[in-house]
Amino acid sequence: MSYSAAENRYESMPYRRVGRSGLKLPVISLGLWHNFGDDKRFDEQNAILRRAFDLGVTHFDLANNYGPPDGTAETNFGRHLAQDFKPYRDELVISSKAGHRMWPGPYGDGGSRKYLLSSLDQSLERMGLEYVDIFYSHRPDPETPMEETMGALDQAVRSGKALYAGISSYSPEQTLEAARILKELGTPLLIHQPSYSMFNRWTEAGEPNLFQALEQAGAGSIAFSPLSQGLLTNRYLNGIPENSRATKGRFLSESAITEPILNRIRGLNGIAEQRGQTLAQMAISWLLRDQQVGTPVTSALVGASSVKQLEDSLAAVDNLEFSAEELAAIDQFAAEPGGNVRA
Repeated sequence: MSYSAAENRYESMPYRRVGRSGLKLPVISLGLWHNFGDDKRFDEQNAILRRAFDLGVTHFDLANNYGPPDGTAETNFGRHLAQDFKPYRDELVISSKAGHRMWPGPYGDGGSRKYLLSSLDQSLERMGLEYVDIFYSHRPDPETPMEETMGALDQAVRSGKALYAGISSYSPEQTLEAARILKELGTPLLIHQPSYSMFNRWTEAGEPNLFQALEQAGAGSIAFSPLSQGLLTNRYLNGIPENSRATKGRFLSESAITEPILNRIRGLNGIAEQRGQTLAQMAISWLLRDQQVGTPVTSALVGASSVKQLEDSLAAVDNLEFSAEELAAIDQFAAEPGGNVRA
């Protein structure tokens, strides 16, 4: 059946301006890190993407090595794009990244100009695109001069293969240096993609902390792993279920889910219930809380293994307000700023 996007797709999703740029993002974006490789049925992927766009999610976030296997998330997304979303390309923000190992040998990893620009060309070919909206340096590379990595991002933009430049997982000091170099080159830093959740608050630590550095640079932020690899959901309230992410051990291990961690999760779940939210919804809302009392997060980047899970996450936009009492109660169970209760 051919796809026609819902006419009311922009009625419920709030959008925020990215730093001092002219670009706006939905406050919740969809990440294709999991569930869009060859291990997931194509029709199930398609249902998630269609429903996301119908509910106002205009930003789809990818990377060269998303799968499994590596690259297949972009290949599959390209098929979805050609089948359903090509007429809506100008309504979409599509991003990709390079920085982690993608192919064998010395040129398939890191932050060199050769790797980043070769990877971008490969990503565009897999997705069938002439350009991505945002191209990221996926992580800092201590073996490559920052000038070279940022120069590659600048070249990507100047070539028309990307509209904006971003970075991910850079420290506050590295972020300021990257922004300085990019500004001198004439391509402003648009956005930083850090890991950030109630259980991982490294971004709030230091002087300047990451958010202060981004404010100084005029850049926005999009937080990945807002649910702390699934810990901030109702999945682990009663222990570790079979076939959960923790049992697979790739990004979350069973040994990390201790009784003290479970007590934190249960405490946060009780607060969420009082707010009329699921724990996952509250965790996302917390990231997007009032910027006067919270942090300048432009968008929360969520994953989804089903339409139902997607809809649950997107319902977080229905309640983004927190009282001072609620924030204080959350702080009793969340990590300290700078802390990660799983580390």
